[in-house]
Amino acid sequence: MRRVCSKNHSIPTTSTLRWRRFSPNDVTEDAGAPSAPSETGADAAKTNEIGNQRSSVRSGLLGRITLAFGALAVGLSVVFVLLIVAVVGLRHRSLEARHSQQVIATANGVETLVIDFESSLRGYAVTQNSSYLRPWESAAKRYKPEIAALLRLTADTPAQHVRVRAIKTSVDDYIGLLGAPLVDFLKRNPDKAPLLVLARAGQVQTIRHKFAQLLATESRLADHRDDRARRTAYRAVVFGFVGLGAVLLFLLAAGGYLQRAVALPVRAAALAARRVAGGDLAVRLETGGPGEVGLLERAFNAMADSLQRSRDDLEERNRRLVESERLKTELVSNVSHELRTPLASILGFSDLMLKRDVDAADRRRYLEVIRSESARLATLLNDLLDLQRHERGVLELDKEELDLNDLLRVQVMLYSAQSEVHEVVFRPSPDPLMVEADRDRLAQVVGNLISNAIKYSPNGGTVTVSSALGRGNAWVWVHDEGLGIPRDHQSQIFTKFFRGDAARKRGIAGTGLGLVLARQIVEAHEGAIGFDSEDGKGSTFWIRIPAVAEISPATRDDAEARHGM
Repeated sequence: MRRVCSKNHSIPTTSTLRWRRFSPNDVTEDAGAPSAPSETGADAAKTNEIGNQRSSVRSGLLGRITLAFGALAVGLSVVFVLLIVAVVGLRHRSLEARHSQQVIATANGVETLVIDFESSLRGYAVTQNSSYLRPWESAAKRYKPEIAALLRLTADTPAQHVRVRAIKTSVDDYIGLLGAPLVDFLKRNPDKAPLLVLARAGQVQTIRHKFAQLLATESRLADHRDDRARRTAYRAVVFGFVGLGAVLLFLLAAGGYLQRAVALPVRAAALAARRVAGGDLAVRLETGGPGEVGLLERAFNAMADSLQRSRDDLEERNRRLVESERLKTELVSNVSHELRTPLASILGFSDLMLKRDVDAADRRRYLEVIRSESARLATLLNDLLDLQRHERGVLELDKEELDLNDLLRVQVMLYSAQSEVHEVVFRPSPDPLMVEADRDRLAQVVGNLISNAIKYSPNGGTVTVSSALGRGNAWVWVHDEGLGIPRDHQSQIFTKFFRGDAARKRGIAGTGLGLVLARQIVEAHEGAIGFDSEDGKGSTFWIRIPAVAEISPATRDDAEARHGM
């Protein structure tokens, strides 16, 4: 035989539900594995996720705002440049239009001088009065600077410049021929003056015709330049309004974006934080915000999740503490009752034997009662000691190779003798059930199951114990025809100190520790224990222990078919 020390594992509950109020569909069922590590893993995962997102925050909201205002600055610069270009173009077109007006005015001035030449000459020729020559002299003084100015003004327009040069040549010829020589000639030959004036009239008409062509061309050019100036002014105004409108639209869009992406989420976070401070831990923020806002939303939700889990954990711990206190109170009551009854019997029969002279038969009967009650006390104390070992997490096993059928047969015989109103039937496996186990511990488990089956079965009921070998395991079933286990109690069957309503109402003795210890012992053997039950239809508890040797496939298949494995 070998002595084995096996650490006790936590006993999983059959079904544990955890609800999150903020997500009614988020329901998880705990199959028995501890939940704390998974929650810690979830916290670590969320922390890692938030940490990974920080690298993208640098280019998040702040980057977007910087980019937006950079784009605004570029847009304003472009609009400003376009406006400057438009204003410069408008100024240039205005100067061109003004230049044409100056050409026209100067050309009119030169033409007026030519007219003054002709008028002065005609007046003198008709009247022979030298006072009429004064306008000629005045016009002659003004002519050269005026024609020079006209040449300078038309220098940017080659065609007009050519016309002005032609006019200058004609006027110069006119002045050169009708200057002082002509006046001297008229003084000597006054009778020839009208004929000479008429002869020179055609030359003046030619000069004026050239002026008319010059002015007509310059007027068209002035109109064209005025039109271009107006179009340029219109474009400048359009550019100004479009630029102003674009800037206003951009500012409105930027304001709306900041309102939607920053102000509203921050306001929602503030309201949510106020609700959390008020105790409403179910509130969550909608995620998806840009950059730092999204990080704030996710961090807030992670904080709320953590607070929710902490509160749920505290509530669960508080519930367990309250339940543990209730169970301990009930345990004290049950243990007191369990101790009081056998102690009362022991004390009573001991007093009888001390105070009376009893015959040998009565003495033997009294001693048997005392022995039975003492064994009952020893069993109770052993259960309490096993519970203490279970609480420490260490359970010692003294393993040996044994035939489970032999152990079952002995337990069936023992409990059959203890109950005269119940029939205990044993249906063993046709082949040996060789297992490596602690004989006394397995006997404790089987005895507890048979004892419970007898306790909860009606008088005259049958308790059936059967065994089989299948899938490399030894299987044991204990079936009773009792009351069954209500569905709402099934998840607590393997809970410490739990005793159902039927046990309390019918006064069935027990401490609520037997099944807890049975599960601990079976799991220490790397096996499993469970049950199938319906309220009012009896119960079947089963045990699975790894077998040492396997039987033939035909025998195994037959056992599996008979027991539905």
